[in-house]
Amino acid sequence: MQEKELRRSMSVFPIGTVMKLTDLSARQIRYYEEQDLIHPERSEGNRRLYSLNDIDVLLEIKDYLSDGLNMAGIKRVYEMKIAEEKKAKEAKRHLTDNDVRRILHDEMLAQGNMHQQSPFQTGPRF
Repeated sequence: MQEKELRRSMSVFPIGTVMKLTDLSARQIRYYEEQDLIHPERSEGNRRLYSLNDIDVLLEIKDYLSDGLNMAGIKRVYEMKIAEEKKAKEAKRHLTDNDVRRILHDEMLAQGNMHQQSPFQTGPRF
């Protein structure tokens, strides 16, 4: 995870600060948590702590509501986002041993300025 994303996901804001930043009531924020739309961490004293990412989600929810979307629609939007992210992760193919060998072979050839075809490559080189 990049440092920027790591910092955005750090839960450091108490609910009072989040209320000021989002112009939402504590009850609304807790309701969105009950609806499983945000997932604040808990401090040792069991207080909710929110991240910048949580605040972004709350502001998105607020925008969706002002656009006329109901809670079921908002949940569906987030379910679709999660499904897309999962699909994108699955689409990334894992390197096989032959892929790694081919990449290593090609890199070694490039370092030595040799231009022979890799024995692991199946087609003509371009």
